[in-house]
Amino acid sequence: MAKTKNIILGVTASIAIYKACEIVRRLKDEKFCVTVVMTPEAEKLINPLVFASLSGNKVYTDLFSDPENWQIEHVSLAEQADVVLIAPATANIIAKCSAGICDDLLSCLILATKAPVLFAPAMNDNMFNNKITQSNIEKLKSLGSKFIAPRVGGLACGKTGIGCLAETEQIIAVVKKLF
Repeated sequence: MAKTKNIILGVTASIAIYKACEIVRRLKDEKFCVTVVMTPEAEKLINPLVFASLSGNKVYTDLFSDPENWQIEHVSLAEQADVVLIAPATANIIAKCSAGICDDLLSCLILATKAPVLFAPAMNDNMFNNKITQSNIEKLKSLGSKFIAPRVGGLACGKTGIGCLAETEQIIAVVKKLF
């Protein structure tokens, strides 16, 4: 029997956060074990209980929570990951990872993992097209991270442009392809 693959789903504070619920559901349909790690900002948009219910696993949100088994959570999560998928990935998390900044559980986990890291950006088109964001994406790609490009569509600001989270089916297909 094949070992269940562990996906760490990093969830950041993009308006596309609601699509992360469908990503969890689809990954579970594909028999992946999904553990969600949320940034503090993401918790302001959706309650971690939603992801716990969908994944069937504890949701991790705090770098300094009391450990249940005296393991350093960002390291133990990083070590159990077969893939770290950040969806939606904001300009903020991309910039922090590009600069090596580790100021929350998710950014620490990303730096600590040896598993493939896959970013699915979702943000305003001006933010996505900004030279700094594009430079950060290129730097992370050069260091081995993978990206699932956002698509053109209706943005939260009311206009149409690039920055919409890739379709769930595309994200799932890319994750499956890694195996």
